[in-house]
Amino acid sequence: MDSWLCINFDLDHGPKLQSVYPSFWLSPTEMENVAFSALPDSLQFDQGSEVHSFRIRDDKLSSKDEKSSRPRSLDGFTYGFSYFSQQRDASSKRGYRQSAIVILTHLQYPALFCNLASTVGPLYHAHGVLMLETACHNVANWCNPLPGSTLELGFLGSVMHVELPQSMDEQQLTETYSFQQKFDPSLHILASSPVFHPPPIDLFEACISHLWSMWECLVLCEPILVFGRSPAMTSQAIWWLRDILRPLPLAMDIRPYFTIHDKDHSSLVNKLPPKAGLLLGVTNPFFEKSCLHWPHVLSVGKHLRAKSASATFTGPSPGWQTKTHKRYISKDQALLKQLEHACNGSQLTRMEASFTLRRHFCSRTNALLVPLNRYLNSLIPTPAEAGQFSTRLKPFSSTNFFSSLKSNGSPLPFRSANRQKDFYERWLRTPAFGLWLAQQEDAIQKILLENAVAPTGSFP
Repeated sequence: MDSWLCINFDLDHGPKLQSVYPSFWLSPTEMENVAFSALPDSLQFDQGSEVHSFRIRDDKLSSKDEKSSRPRSLDGFTYGFSYFSQQRDASSKRGYRQSAIVILTHLQYPALFCNLASTVGPLYHAHGVLMLETACHNVANWCNPLPGSTLELGFLGSVMHVELPQSMDEQQLTETYSFQQKFDPSLHILASSPVFHPPPIDLFEACISHLWSMWECLVLCEPILVFGRSPAMTSQAIWWLRDILRPLPLAMDIRPYFTIHDKDHSSLVNKLPPKAGLLLGVTNPFFEKSCLHWPHVLSVGKHLRAKSASATFTGPSPGWQTKTHKRYISKDQALLKQLEHACNGSQLTRMEASFTLRRHFCSRTNALLVPLNRYLNSLIPTPAEAGQFSTRLKPFSSTNFFSSLKSNGSPLPFRSANRQKDFYERWLRTPAFGLWLAQQEDAIQKILLENAVAPTGSFP
């Protein structure tokens, strides 16, 4: 965690950064980005609060002293987790007061930091700055966050049970957690997972039957505009979409909540085709008109069952719209029926269905890689070939890969052999494939350098 920020809405000047704990250098552009991203850009409720997240691009810092005052970014972005509150205030011209407590970090741990924000936010509004100072002291006493560790973290009078991932590309499953009791989302935190409350299936109720098409678009690095009624909804949805891509590396630009004030607005939202793999979470109806040329739009939420409901809903109605995508892989019809039934069930039923859905797409993403891992095994040099290929993987040949695919197939239920070939041809052209292959080459080279590969060894 890098810092805590306090932001208030000023009627004359807009969102203003009031204070930072501990001291943390931000450029003027970053300050403005954080301030606007911390607050919803449309009215959410008369009184209440919500937690959402955002991702903003780091400025290139010109001073070495300024660079040394903040942790090194892992991907060129800073992640923010905001507790937004709106309360009635007779002294305000608007009649209410808007403020936010924001956690800034370079770590992609949405479940952990949303939990921290939802804990400290109410206490700050009740007791003031003292709570932030106490929170900073609590965090300073935490042990180093070693990958794969399970921690008990004391925070503002409570203890959080947190499991950290081995890497950011590992999906932390509720079936393989390291806690010594049955997983309970109200007690246990899988740091890199999406938020589990409310049940994620609620976000996708209106497009349940299209989830398989959405997964394919994600894998193929297709740009998707994600529209929601609140930043909390778009944030949860985009972290969930990123999560079901694991163990594929993140080769896309994700923005859990994006506003027209973001400094990347003109480069991401314009008349040109959207960038490959861009996931843009928005709530402002402005984006519906400015992104008419986007190929895919996901509007999250439940079905609008009453005609009168449309009068209070701005933007596209909940559901999935695509102009270009035709599905390659068959749906799991049994799971689809189970999900449709769960949407009308209790919160516990919807939560269990959300876990099942997450596990299903994790399985599909791993199945996608089976033919590629099989082919990579054939590229590992034997000791006899070491002189020719040294300790590097043999070159990847698309022709040879498709020959292997034709002979051995894929565990994914493709609708036809031609659709299978077309799908993998497209995936080999995505930035995700290039990044994944580079990671595999580095991992195998490291093993070969350590002389850990036996003549009959294979790549897992």
